[in-house]
Amino acid sequence: MRDMNGVLRWQGGWHQAAPPPAPQECPVAIVIDGMSQAVLMATPHDLRDFALGFALTEGLIASPEDVEGFDEAEAPARGFPACEARLWLRPGLSARLAERRRSMIGPVGCGLCGVDSIEAALPEIVPVSSDWSMPPEQVAEAMAALTEGQILRRQTPAIHGAAFWDGARAITREDVGRHNALDKLAGALAVAGQAAGQGAIVMSSRLSVDLVQKAARIGAPVLIGASAPTALALDWAERAGITLIARSRQDSFDLYTHPWRIAGSSGLR
Repeated sequence: MRDMNGVLRWQGGWHQAAPPPAPQECPVAIVIDGMSQAVLMATPHDLRDFALGFALTEGLIASPEDVEGFDEAEAPARGFPACEARLWLRPGLSARLAERRRSMIGPVGCGLCGVDSIEAALPEIVPVSSDWSMPPEQVAEAMAALTEGQILRRQTPAIHGAAFWDGARAITREDVGRHNALDKLAGALAVAGQAAGQGAIVMSSRLSVDLVQKAARIGAPVLIGASAPTALALDWAERAGITLIARSRQDSFDLYTHPWRIAGSSGLR
């Protein structure tokens, strides 16, 4: 069970630590005149602005005057929080909206391209049962291997990386989108016939719930990130049986879930 009051921090040895609060993240369905247009992972604040801005920037409405009403509602699924941000348009616009109901094509930020239902954003949890483990010193080695494998990033810093570390070597893929980088890595592992259950996935980015979902589908028991996790990512990792490590630096990292896979840590819980 994850300790809700702190994490295990490795910094030359194990000790308890209190990280900053994890940012909130949940599926938000943009619903216009009763039709779900898209589901995006978002911080559930300022939802009226979010829905209105989405409708404007996607060309679903021409101006704020097209909107006659707004409301929001909680819509939890599978025990996780979720909500709907609902816009109601002036008469006559729904027919045009139905004709151009959104088919999302590759924005790199959302990680949920093409999803238009909360249930699809929160699918059944795929449990990871691998008993693969690693010593804490290898976390820094895995991050260094990711950095070494990021050839494109040496040309431009605006590139994310995802690597698979088996304790000795890394397979690395890159993309402007962190979700895309992980998808590329999944494909590379499949082509290579590499069993993902015998290693760790290492990400250059923060860890959001969709990355945890992808890691679970791949079957990786350990997920390491350079930056912070979201609260929903932590909950999903706990339920999926994934060991989640965040804020990995040269000499330290924070261990949040299933610590037994990192040698010497389990006895501290």
